[in-house]
Amino acid sequence: MTVRVIPRLEIKGPNLVKGIHFEGLRVLGKPEVFARHYYEEGADELIYIDAVASLYGRNSILGIVERTASETFVPLTVAGGLRTLDDIRQVLRAGADKVALNTAAVKNPRLISEAAHKFGSSTIVVSIEAIRLGKGRYEAYTDFGRESTGVDAIEWAARAVELGAGELLVTSIDRDGGGKGFDIGLTRKIAEAVPVPVIAGGGGGAMEDVAEVIGEGAADAVSIASLLHYHLIRTLPVDDEAFDAEGNIEFLRRRGGNKNIADCGLGVLKKFLAGKGFDVRPAEGS
Repeated sequence: MTVRVIPRLEIKGPNLVKGIHFEGLRVLGKPEVFARHYYEEGADELIYIDAVASLYGRNSILGIVERTASETFVPLTVAGGLRTLDDIRQVLRAGADKVALNTAAVKNPRLISEAAHKFGSSTIVVSIEAIRLGKGRYEAYTDFGRESTGVDAIEWAARAVELGAGELLVTSIDRDGGGKGFDIGLTRKIAEAVPVPVIAGGGGGAMEDVAEVIGEGAADAVSIASLLHYHLIRTLPVDDEAFDAEGNIEFLRRRGGNKNIADCGLGVLKKFLAGKGFDVRPAEGS
């Protein structure tokens, strides 16, 4: 199976944001502009996550989805604030190819089976945001990492697939944004527990981290945010439309965003993975 490299874009209002452990969200720029750059560089898919949709009880990124879908032609997954079949239908009509369910699915697991029946399992991703409890145990969280559920993340992953999820997006809250590597144990435990593809997220700070979660963590795909976003901020022209009206970009350029995050573009990452023997779709121009 070809390993997929998937830029992950977290959205708050009209902005692309990024934090650490899902907190301290910093505005980076316009998400659709970042998405277009990643598409042109050879992204296999894109993931949009409305970071505050569940908190505020609404999804506000349909316009961003429509603009992105009109300019990019790779599968687009949308997550955040999807509570009903009608919510899912609206996002798909706006141009998404798949949806990722978390909060609503934990509260009402039947939504997974109903959505899979209505739209097809290949359209339904279940997002699992997990915190390590120790001794190999993990708890699933909802509301963009804000709410404890008491649900074992590994058991929930298996149940979600039984209900009809065609894919799992597994993110370590402990590792998110820190650039210190993925939680290999979390990813591998879930990958070994389910027969569907697992997308690993949370913690990628260098190309070696990505290779490790594929090789040691048995991930079928990797969702990456900081590793790609900060590189793009460093390399795009100051007057690029991605940064219109953003007052913090110069600070991010000077400080590099996070000292633990390497400078790595999407094309370089794909060449590195190919050199490690992984089957990846070539990046644009390579």
